[in-house]
Amino acid sequence: MKYDICALGNALVDTQFMVSYEFLDSVGLEADQMTLVSAEEQNTITKKLEELGIESISDCGGSATNSLVAASSYGAACHHVCRVSQDDDGVRYLDSLKKANVYHKGYSEEELDLPTGKCLILVTPDAKRTMVSMLGVSAYMNANDLDLEAIANSKIFYIEGYMVTSDENFNAVIKVLDFLKDKDILKALSLSDPGIVNGFRDKFEKIESYGIDMVFGNDDEAKAFSGESELNKAIDFLKQKSFISLITTGSKGCIVVNKNNSNMVSGVNIEPVDTNGAGDMFAGSFMYAYLQNMPLESCAKFSNYAASKIVETFGPRLSLEGYKEVKNNIQKY
Repeated sequence: MKYDICALGNALVDTQFMVSYEFLDSVGLEADQMTLVSAEEQNTITKKLEELGIESISDCGGSATNSLVAASSYGAACHHVCRVSQDDDGVRYLDSLKKANVYHKGYSEEELDLPTGKCLILVTPDAKRTMVSMLGVSAYMNANDLDLEAIANSKIFYIEGYMVTSDENFNAVIKVLDFLKDKDILKALSLSDPGIVNGFRDKFEKIESYGIDMVFGNDDEAKAFSGESELNKAIDFLKQKSFISLITTGSKGCIVVNKNNSNMVSGVNIEPVDTNGAGDMFAGSFMYAYLQNMPLESCAKFSNYAASKIVETFGPRLSLEGYKEVKNNIQKY
């Protein structure tokens, strides 16, 4: 089968809560960042949330997953390379992918006594999201989990930046990049989190050395990737690169950097509710529009609009009708 986008990323069951900054301080979390924790540490935070009686919503997520669900909802053929266990969350996860028409190889041939990954997403009143991730079995991708045939039959191979946080996942990324050396497939990379970029810079540089075509990140991630403290200097750094850079800047919109040029594309004026999943929606929407041969600025305008719909929603996904409404507006751009 031919695919439009094949992604490699973490499979996480997301549970999302609305919290105060005081709560984040009480559990020692830095706002608007992602923190990797053990199952025990995550359970401690979950227990505190339950004791406070804070309502939650739960769905199958992960950054690359959210991007693929968006693109698939528009009509793209998508395949996900990720790992889950044969537990209740894993069964639920693969069922969720199937319902979203996202293909997957299935359970790993090697069983590990580890749970399917989980992520707590804590949203503060200013709509910013703080993530507490327990990767579980998702951190142990190996060659048996890779569907190289599916990847070889894709137009875009999309790498979730969080893949650098475990040696097993990073080695899986490199195995695919080695496999793609002589193949005409676009390679896209999400920077994912500024702390991750700063902490695993050598791995991001290794991925870049394979010839990336497209990089997605927000302004803080772009500064981390460039090693600059000011956005304009980060843009100058990215102008020297051969790839297209898409830098999201919140309500302001995004900056498209390509071939020594940069272009600010205005965002959509909305009342923010929750920024979780906005970057994922932007990336999935951009890749879909790009494959429709739309100009870069039009791709960016469509993706800004799509991301704004996520920011207006509590949770990282839209309803089926919501994705359909976004897709129906693509001709405006």
